[in-house]
Amino acid sequence: MQTIERPAVQGPLDVAKRFVVAYGVAGAVVFGVIAALGLSGGEVSSFMWIRSGVLVASAAVAWWLLAAAARGSRRAYERARFIAIVVPVAIVGVDLIPGVCPLWFLLAQTGCALVLAGAAFPLVRLRASFPK
Repeated sequence: MQTIERPAVQGPLDVAKRFVVAYGVAGAVVFGVIAALGLSGGEVSSFMWIRSGVLVASAAVAWWLLAAAARGSRRAYERARFIAIVVPVAIVGVDLIPGVCPLWFLLAQTGCALVLAGAAFPLVRLRASFPK
């Protein structure tokens, strides 16, 4: 696996990394709100705790995959692209199940999902740069 030096590839990967970092920061903020609510006696469910933690963890995994893709790993690129496309849909889809979470949590998670979806656009454009 060699580092891909072409600006045409590194530029979009850097853009995707920025979206993933923003997604991680947004997820960490939501997790912080859940923690503050939980510590102050507010109503938070185990679903909200787990879901918020998974968002932060998935951001770390996505960033790691993008770093590996920048070094030339096609498999890492494919997985990062999959995460950027599928995870936002899954986040919103699960949160839309009636009674699963309060509206504010749905909106916060949707915001996170939209940020992550932004990474999908530069990643999809790079498909030809990672041939089989």
